[in-house]
Amino acid sequence: MEHLVRILNDGDRQTLAWLRTHVGDARVADASRQLAANREQFAGVRAKPYLSAVCRYLGVWPPAPRRSTRADADHRVADQHLARIRQLLSHRSPAARRAT
Repeated sequence: MEHLVRILNDGDRQTLAWLRTHVGDARVADASRQLAANREQFAGVRAKPYLSAVCRYLGVWPPAPRRSTRADADHRVADQHLARIRQLLSHRSPAARRAT
């Protein structure tokens, strides 16, 4: 099915999978071909339609793409480095402070 529509990222792949499940392969393929033919007729260019255009043509609004649900990383090492930088900056010489 990706040969009929422009797929730019993983979110588009998720949307295409949702679309195929909810409206069917035949409707998605027909809509893609119709949009490509319309563009060719009016612009003289044959190109795959964007997935959002196919959704609008079919009158459906897919759910927002799922984001990865990575747990928050452990920030202890970064916090230690930042504390050390703050410590070093707080002990700068008065001459260095006047120069900035």
